[in-house]
Amino acid sequence: MSFSWKILAASAAVAALLSGCSSVSLDESAKDGTLAGQTAGSQTQAVNPFADPNNPLSKRSVYFSFDSYEVEAQYMPAVEAHARWLAAHPNVNIIIQGNTDERGGREYNLALGQKRSEAVKQRLQLLGIPAERIEAVSFGREKPVAYGHSEEAWAQNRRADIVYPTEVTSGKAAQ
Repeated sequence: MSFSWKILAASAAVAALLSGCSSVSLDESAKDGTLAGQTAGSQTQAVNPFADPNNPLSKRSVYFSFDSYEVEAQYMPAVEAHARWLAAHPNVNIIIQGNTDERGGREYNLALGQKRSEAVKQRLQLLGIPAERIEAVSFGREKPVAYGHSEEAWAQNRRADIVYPTEVTSGKAAQ
């Protein structure tokens, strides 16, 4: 019997200690039982738009057809969303990194990657973003995201990536 009393006493002591660690405080003036700082309605948390897959800002790659640097219509909603965000955050600059698949010579791919990054930059400029806020660079075939020697892998590597400073992608953008 004494063993079960020890377990019961220890359990009660642990429960008392843990209840004292609660960081939720009740608002004494609240008459409806809500917690301090809450409203009766539901609360929403701010979601980082760059991490939300339902937000066009999370789409930061523009893909290209073989041997092309034309921005296709299907990627314009994402480019337009980035232009709106950049217009609302005038202190943020971006880098556009042009990439190619592994086919073709090194110099050719560097030039094609540059044309791809410049094409996205030009679209952003047409949407009102000043050229000095956009750096266009080329990695050619040097930074693939997909490895392999198939059309599927090559298609994933024919892209221009819109890259923001670390503060932006972590949700700490300068206002």
